[in-house]
Amino acid sequence: MSSDKAECPIPRGQLFYDNIILILILGIVVPTLIYTVWGLVEIMNVPKLPLVP
Repeated sequence: MSSDKAECPIPRGQLFYDNIILILILGIVVPTLIYTVWGLVEIMNVPKLPLVP
């Protein structure tokens, strides 16, 4: 019975959650990219000021 448990591979999800550095990096990079793209879209949607001579 114990030999069956030793032979089964570790699931990919568990390998991902066991890597704390990867989770930390993704937790910093993903929100930074999302807010940067969101800010650029907002800046591009600002109407231009009319030039009054």
